[in-house]
Amino acid sequence: MRLQKRINFHSCLVTLCSIAALILLSINPVSAKQKLKVLIFCKTAGYHHESIAAGVVAIKKLGTENGFEADSTTDSRKFTYDNLKQYAAVIFLSTTHDVLDDAQQKEFMKYIEAGGGFVGVHAATDCEYNWQWYGNLVGAYFDSHPAQQDAIIDVVDPDNIATKHLPTHWKRFDEWYNFKWIEPNLHILLTIDETSYTGGKNPAYHPMAWYHNYDGGRAFYTELGHTNESYSDPLYLQHLLGGIKYAMGTVK
Repeated sequence: MRLQKRINFHSCLVTLCSIAALILLSINPVSAKQKLKVLIFCKTAGYHHESIAAGVVAIKKLGTENGFEADSTTDSRKFTYDNLKQYAAVIFLSTTHDVLDDAQQKEFMKYIEAGGGFVGVHAATDCEYNWQWYGNLVGAYFDSHPAQQDAIIDVVDPDNIATKHLPTHWKRFDEWYNFKWIEPNLHILLTIDETSYTGGKNPAYHPMAWYHNYDGGRAFYTELGHTNESYSDPLYLQHLLGGIKYAMGTVK
């Protein structure tokens, strides 16, 4: 009789534990079974880059090939914390000028402060000039650029996931930004050799890609990516993918 009671007790305990586990799983699904998501934001209030469309397609393809989903939008009304929190990172793909209103800015700040990720591509530095928090996040503000041309990009950190596949001195055709202001506390990945092209205006310090932790979140920026051809270039796409992975928090 005692043995039967003991068996019944253990059976009930196992059943209760199983029910509790199912409840917990329904509330907080196992993260390993969840596919990470990114939001590609490509609203422009200034110059609109033709390459944005190619960039959206390329990033979505990178997601398919690398296990994450990518949504895209030009609708700044998507910038509520409740919506943004589903994304591991938000990608500003050549956004220009004032793309978020005051309320949307606060919601985006809340997202970053809660540990969200940010990727800025090319014209993301030509954006939100009157919002210094964003300037600190993206890492610089655009000033000017010469005509598109070949230049030499130097790899500063060859061990980073966004650069380790690149040649030490990478000859590349693109549009090269000069910056009017650069955040001092950045981990620089790439610089440009101003002797390799004409029109550079940051001779002492001209970074082209970087990352940093900022205000609770993770931020990566690459100046590269003006041309349509960028989004079919394997070297560039691997560089961009590395930045996305960092921003999503899947690598350090």
